[in-house]
Amino acid sequence: MAPRRLGRTDLHLTPIGFGAFKIGRNQGIKYPQGYELPDERAVERLLNGVLDLGVNYIDTAPAYGLSEERVGKSLAGRRREFVLSTKVGETFENGRSTYDFCAASIRASVERSLRRLRTDVIDIVYVHAHADDVTILRETDAVSALLAARDAGLVRAVGFSGKTLDAARLALTWADMLMVEYHLNDRSHEPLLAEAATAGVGVTVKKGLSSGHLPAADAIHFVLSSPHVTSMVIGGLNLEHLRQNIEVARAVRMP
Repeated sequence: MAPRRLGRTDLHLTPIGFGAFKIGRNQGIKYPQGYELPDERAVERLLNGVLDLGVNYIDTAPAYGLSEERVGKSLAGRRREFVLSTKVGETFENGRSTYDFCAASIRASVERSLRRLRTDVIDIVYVHAHADDVTILRETDAVSALLAARDAGLVRAVGFSGKTLDAARLALTWADMLMVEYHLNDRSHEPLLAEAATAGVGVTVKKGLSSGHLPAADAIHFVLSSPHVTSMVIGGLNLEHLRQNIEVARAVRMP
């Protein structure tokens, strides 16, 4: 898979990225079937296998339970081989999510992620918004604190992962990239894709398979056929499934 440039940044992502949710969390999920968390050895094999398949983008978050720590432990020795993203604002502990977008919390979250991921700098950090995402952007310190982390050299690029089209449009004024839900069953963000490209803002896609509710081949073809999508993040615990998804992506006529 030939990497694509992410907006105006110097980052280049493979069209398929790996979402590291399932290696760290199995509570409060939206997938059609439950699953057991893999053990440490299985996680190490999986993550190294992801890189060996040619995927160069891995996405995690504090809200993904053990995910950040496991990515750091398994891949610290291969850090230069991939683009790494995480998030701020949401954490998941004791079976529930909590949110905090004050400046001190954002800074602490970035520093905690740096330690867990065993890296000196995180390539991408997104604001991890809840449903009232417009309020987060207008009335909290999330954006200014994240920009400060970028200015301090802790983060290379900053982005927004929200829920609504209105919030995504607000983020075009400051974000280097957006992470949006976009798939055959939800095309609400489709008008935004061209707007982001015009603004030089990259787009990554989350839940492109509708949390496992869409056939992978159809879903991947649909998302990656857009000339404005840099990468779609796909999770999972089965390397063979990921290999099949990569083959589908390679067959898509890239814009």
